[in-house]
Amino acid sequence: MGLIRNHKPMMASVSRVRILMIGPVGAGKSSFFNSINSIFMGHVTNKAVSGSAGTSVTTKFRTYLLKDGRERKPLPFVLCDTMGLEEQSGAGLDIEDISSIVQGHVPDRYKFNPKAPFKPDEISKPASLKERIHCVAYVIDATKISLMSDKLEEKLSSVRSQLNSLEIPQMVLMTNVDETCPHVKDDLENIYASSYIKMKVQEVSSRLGVPVSCVLPVKNYSQELELELKCDILLLSALQQMLRLADDYLDDVDTI
Repeated sequence: MGLIRNHKPMMASVSRVRILMIGPVGAGKSSFFNSINSIFMGHVTNKAVSGSAGTSVTTKFRTYLLKDGRERKPLPFVLCDTMGLEEQSGAGLDIEDISSIVQGHVPDRYKFNPKAPFKPDEISKPASLKERIHCVAYVIDATKISLMSDKLEEKLSSVRSQLNSLEIPQMVLMTNVDETCPHVKDDLENIYASSYIKMKVQEVSSRLGVPVSCVLPVKNYSQELELELKCDILLLSALQQMLRLADDYLDDVDTI
């Protein structure tokens, strides 16, 4: 927590790292924000609306500036939440919207329209580096990865290609790991000793085309009433990795 509190982005013009969360409906994007917010608040919170509806609970683009619970000081990162990806065309988050978000054109609380992607104002000036996205985290439910449809996999592949062309660093948060392995459910500390979790990480890696080292298993807070240290460590490790990837991106931009 101390390392994250004291993190300073690689470029002086960027005061906070902006992290975009993308994933299928119900994978745990809003829950991840709530979980990180809970850790820094010191108790379980539910600031972002989350749930398990068949369609995306999140309908707006939200940028969440988190604050440290003890002094309410703003933390050096912003988590950006999006509408869930759906396999059908004309439903869920549009791929064109992702490009607009990453390039810093979409305002906070913009309501998505799956049938008509966001169109940036042609007369508006390009977004500054501090307004753009510096790292993207795909949020994938470990219990559903084997059930992912070909259409959704194609959509994620298109998103990956688009972000690769923009040279945005990407990683995967693999959620609900406790629901996939009984040993991990008994004790989260078993997560890196579980051969089943290792197999799931490799499956996510091959299906999304990201390195195994960029697939991080986490457990969001969902039904707990109190914080749990082992859960916090996984969540904070994932966040720390996002900040490192963002630093690599900013360092690269600075050298161009």
